[in-house]
Amino acid sequence: MAIGEKDRRPRSDNPRMRIVRFSKQSLEFGQQTHYVEGVPIRIFSVAKTVADCFKYRNKIGLDVALEALRESIRNRKATTADLWQAAKVCRVTNVMRPYMEALT
Repeated sequence: MAIGEKDRRPRSDNPRMRIVRFSKQSLEFGQQTHYVEGVPIRIFSVAKTVADCFKYRNKIGLDVALEALRESIRNRKATTADLWQAAKVCRVTNVMRPYMEALT
């Protein structure tokens, strides 16, 4: 679950969640609102999710980040411009650059 830098951490033991803190700019970038059974739910765009996978590659694994990048490009869920913009906001351009160049 993504929360702001100074937001209070939610107290919930079930289900078990990993809480990450984002800057205001990073938290607001790529947010989309979807409605599930009439309830608004905020989620991140595909490009932002891929950039976050690279940002947390040591926790989730580089193979997961690479697969997310491959699938987003193959299925045309995100353009390379969107991915670069998300990488800049998440400060992972140097990490993503070699993989982006290899896939495009």
